[in-house]
Amino acid sequence: MSELLAAIEREIQESIAVKQQLAGEAPQLISEAARMIIASMQSGGKLIVFGNGGSAADAQHLSAELVGRYSKNRQALPAIALTTDSSVLTSISNDYGFDTVFSRQLEGLGKAGDVALAISTSGNSSNVLRATSLAKRLGIGTIGLTGKSGGKLRSHVDVCLTVPSESTPRIQEVHSLIIHILSGIVENAMASESRTADPESLNTVSKDKDAA
Repeated sequence: MSELLAAIEREIQESIAVKQQLAGEAPQLISEAARMIIASMQSGGKLIVFGNGGSAADAQHLSAELVGRYSKNRQALPAIALTTDSSVLTSISNDYGFDTVFSRQLEGLGKAGDVALAISTSGNSSNVLRATSLAKRLGIGTIGLTGKSGGKLRSHVDVCLTVPSESTPRIQEVHSLIIHILSGIVENAMASESRTADPESLNTVSKDKDAA
């Protein structure tokens, strides 16, 4: 049992160490990413988020915080995760190949002035890179959320948030932290602009935000 406890302690300390390393240049980059998202939404644009595997879950997490509620009652914010519609995902993959699963959706749903947030722990996922390349051509702003060296994604995006770790679990843990920070910043900035929200939804105070 002592070995198990020691292993758990190491995992916790590793996670803390990565977060501490993030405190260098990350705050400035997170601020830049948040400003991009806010500017887009203020101009009638939206946030489009995508990634594979655990990063798909992170994409859905961020979208849910913005469309739903992070910590404030306010107007729903425009965010879409490209990882939720199984019919779209399987039809595109079947007809065009999995490498196009995000770029095909971006082509149909994105427009100039939107922001695409691409999540890839390695920075080298081919379907993510294809989508960010298309976003550039469409006039869509791009943010990368990655780890390690940033991979190829670093040169594909306007702002790249890179977690200083080689460990996928540690990278994903910090991605969740960054998602929460972005959610809070964007929500705070946009809450004061809520003019057309359903008054009933704004006045309803959730006792447990995560209750199912």
